Amino acid sequence: MTNPLSVRLRCRHVVASLALTALAASTFAYAGDYSRGPDFHFWPGNLVVSRSVYDNKPSNVQVGTILPVNCAATTGGCGAATGAPYDGTYPYVWNDVLYDANFGITSRIYLDQITPNGWLLNSLEVPNSLLPAAMAGQLVTSFSSKSEIGLHLSLNRKYLTFMGYVAPVNAIDVSNSNTPGAVDPTNPVGQSFYRAIATVDGRGRFSFTETNAYSGNNGRAAILNDRNGGNYFYTSGNAGNGSNPQPDGVILGAGAQFVTPTSLPELSQSPGANTPVASFSVAALGQKADKIGKDDNFRGMTVFNNVLYFTKGSGSNGVNTVYFVETTGTACPSGVGVPVAGAALPSEPLSYNAATLQTSGLPTNMCVLAGFPSTPNKSANPLAFPFALWFADANTLYVADEGDGYTGGTDLYTHAAAQTTAGLQKWVFNATTNSWTLAYTLQAGLGLGQAYSVRDYPTGTNPGTNLPWSPATDGLRNLTGRVDSDGRVTIWAVTSTISGNGDVGADPNRLVAIRDELKNVSAAGASREKFTTLRAAGFAEVLRGVSFTPDTDAGHSGLH
Repeated sequence: MTNPLSVRLRCRHVVASLALTALAASTFAYAGDYSRGPDFHFWPGNLVVSRSVYDNKPSNVQVGTILPVNCAATTGGCGAATGAPYDGTYPYVWNDVLYDANFGITSRIYLDQITPNGWLLNSLEVPNSLLPAAMAGQLVTSFSSKSEIGLHLSLNRKYLTFMGYVAPVNAIDVSNSNTPGAVDPTNPVGQSFYRAIATVDGRGRFSFTETNAYSGNNGRAAILNDRNGGNYFYTSGNAGNGSNPQPDGVILGAGAQFVTPTSLPELSQSPGANTPVASFSVAALGQKADKIGKDDNFRGMTVFNNVLYFTKGSGSNGVNTVYFVETTGTACPSGVGVPVAGAALPSEPLSYNAATLQTSGLPTNMCVLAGFPSTPNKSANPLAFPFALWFADANTLYVADEGDGYTGGTDLYTHAAAQTTAGLQKWVFNATTNSWTLAYTLQAGLGLGQAYSVRDYPTGTNPGTNLPWSPATDGLRNLTGRVDSDGRVTIWAVTSTISGNGDVGADPNRLVAIRDELKNVSAAGASREKFTTLRAAGFAEVLRGVSFTPDTDAGHSGLH
């Protein structure tokens, strides 16, 4: 057994001296998977990486199965009558998305505790249908849904939080299913599953809170406000998978949500109506309004200096940028601004007029953070793809850009390599202009567009797409960071990928790290900084979120 004291002492000093050179033992398959025992602990100073493992069985999908699931019972209808072209064998199964755009299969979630330099200490399996029944409940992710199971510490750093589905392992099309309390009959996926927020403490004990939010799509991240007597979640995600107009429950369950935790086991829960905490419309920027609810497709989130931030990085509507929730009503009369000093975090759901929901949507109480893109996606050039964000201090913000995900032809690798905004962006605050400025984007060592091999993964060309199987890094998704005593920051991030896979979200990806001089604001000053790969997902595995462990030492100012 690992000595807890030695782990704490080693990890307390490892970052400051971290050379971030590749660790051969950490770049291949993981050591075993361990469920929680009576002596399980997350130790302060370590990292947690969320990992999902596909249950690789041909029987998961029968060739010829008509998809989406139960589509004949919906007004959305079914696809071509030929049925699914591939069985459940990994990775060929993901070619079924070419037939069913809703395709996904639920899979187990693991929380891997690692040292800051990448050594695996243990793994905690999230309760699921393949384990003995758990009193608290169970949770899964959708294996190919690349934006899921982001990890966050609660504001008091006592709990780790993430989102998933209340469904069995190996269920099909769950990520585009309705939720039971917000059914859209035009959604072609004819089944319903609750989404849920998981909390886990330093001893590996879980609790789950179900919600009707994100019907037709996915919840991506959650943060528990447990500070100063608070007890509520902020969550991020997307909703809707049917025709317009969308039902009220779908509109109310999109984007940024406010959810009250419960201590009841899942079987005893009965989630009610959705309660949004924030919303945005491009009309706030003087633009013609999009379809109701389509601008609230949020991905990353964080809380810093008592302000709640979100990112939007996908979808053809809205603006791909960084937002903050405005609680004073004075910060951004034209849709763009910076938070007001001393503003309070939202402590209750967003008020709205039910009578005008279908015509006007939710009121806007979010702002584009000044300096970040404010041009709607329909006309933006270049288009940004921000995912996660992390504040090193009040004047330094790091943003992960996942890249554009281009897989349109045999030039997919060269296209990825030529991206200028993908990777880790460093933004600095200009007090004179009262806005943020992009200082530089860190890419060295990521290997953008450089194909890599995965043990037991097929080589050559995928017959479903006529493109190469081998994945390559396309950018970064979730991240966390730490300010070190030497004036530098260390940032850990999970990569995004491109490949000829039918669904690039199923590509084995990587955990990388980099050190950056905190005060540096020039690309020339960062010319020697380089990412190092600390861990690599193996066959039928993907990495998703990264965070510090619960009860992490709050003395480090970089933890938020």
